[in-house]
This record gives sequence, C-alpha cells and structure tokens, in this order.
Amino acid sequence: MSDATDIQRRALDLLSMAAGFDAGAWSWQPFREGIEQVPLHEPAPSGLRAALLRYAPGASVPAHEHVGYEYILVLEGTQEDDRGRYPAGTLLVNPPGSGHAVRSAQGCVVLAIWERPVRFD
Repeated sequence: MSDATDIQRRALDLLSMAAGFDAGAWSWQPFREGIEQVPLHEPAPSGLRAALLRYAPGASVPAHEHVGYEYILVLEGTQEDDRGRYPAGTLLVNPPGSGHAVRSAQGCVVLAIWERPVRFD
C-alpha cells in the first residue's frame, strides 16, 4: 500500500471513530475541574501526550500557549475557542506559539495529542 493510500485509510478510520464513538466504553479519570481524561500512553520524556478528554457541560480550560503542536479531533459534542465552534468530526491543529481558551457549552469528547505541555498565562 502506498503512503498516500495509508494516510487516506487512517483519515477515514478517524472519521469512522468520530461517527461511532462511545464515551461510556472508557474508564475516565479526573484531569481538570469539569474535565475527565483517559490517557492513551504514559507521558513521553519529550512531553508528548495523547488522551481522550471529556468536558462536562460548561467546562473550560483557561487561556494557554502552545509550546509544541496540539492536535484535537472532536469525537462528540462541540468544543469552542476564541476562533469558533467545532462540532464532532472537526480536526484542529494548533501550532507552536498559538494560544486560546477552550470551552464547551454542551459538553464534548475530544482526542487530544500534545507535542509538548502547554504554558498557562
């Protein structure tokens, strides 16, 4: 299989995951007030982390700066920041040097991948 075909297959798998996601199938742990997590691996020495995050309705993360890339795939509900609202199926890429505050009025579940820890204001 070519690299391009493999990437397309993975992208389609992510869309299938978002369409059929079942948040109840996971064991959730506290992360921040109003937000629970399922870590997908131990944090790497470099700071790389991946986790499922479940926001309760009205939960938020205060303003922060991205030191490395952050990738967010919205699996369920809607996540919001200063730039817009992102429904299930949305893939967000926040590059190093970017910043925002995140919230979810109705609650949401996202797959979050951080290249490095974020820096809070």
